[in-house]
Amino acid sequence: MDRQPAPTLADQFAAALDWWRDAGVDSDYVEEPANLLAEPVAPPPPAPVAAKAAREEPPPPPVARIGGDRGGWPAALADFAPWWLGEPSLDPAPAGTRVPPRGVAGAQLLVLVPMPEAGDTEQLLSGKHGQLVSAMLRAMGIAPDAAYIAAALPRHTPVPDWEGLKAAGLGDVLLHHLALAAPRRVLVLGQDVLPLLGLEKRRGVCNLPLAESALPLLASLAPDILLGTPRARADLWRRWLDWTGTA
Repeated sequence: MDRQPAPTLADQFAAALDWWRDAGVDSDYVEEPANLLAEPVAPPPPAPVAAKAAREEPPPPPVARIGGDRGGWPAALADFAPWWLGEPSLDPAPAGTRVPPRGVAGAQLLVLVPMPEAGDTEQLLSGKHGQLVSAMLRAMGIAPDAAYIAAALPRHTPVPDWEGLKAAGLGDVLLHHLALAAPRRVLVLGQDVLPLLGLEKRRGVCNLPLAESALPLLASLAPDILLGTPRARADLWRRWLDWTGTA
């Protein structure tokens, strides 16, 4: 007698299904009936990936550079003050609220402050801050016409966004201003100004590199802090004497 080949797994599975069908059992009785003999249902196709918007949002406009086109910057100090008062990109406020710097090129000392005083109109540092600077110049033996007074901002601004101003290019304008003024020394009163010049925010002496030279610079605290802190004024005076060799 010929031996029948062993049934395959598929044959066994089909025979089992036939047995259950002949027995009249074609469902799995659980809480919800399930048809055991039904064709398997294919899983639903994956949800289509949302189509990319036909029109993407345009990139934000570039930040307007403070000072505008560098080719239009003043080439002489005599032209800087009119430009400082009228260049639209320097400040969004009306130009009539700006205050010009004062002094002559090649000054013995350039005093740089963060901004004009709140009451300044035609003259920079016309209030208590100006009185402090004038007293300092007298003690230093520097005549008023041998000093140059400048501010980093064209008008009084209660809470400046110094980081935003730096990113927009105010530091380049300030460095150009100092290069035109070409003083022998620079005294910065206000550490917020220092990053605009590419310097760290700390008191002390350093050399400020410019295009063709380096300016000796002494950094100290802002005028309002000096006015209210005798110890800070004494520290500035000591640093000045050490810096100038007049101790």
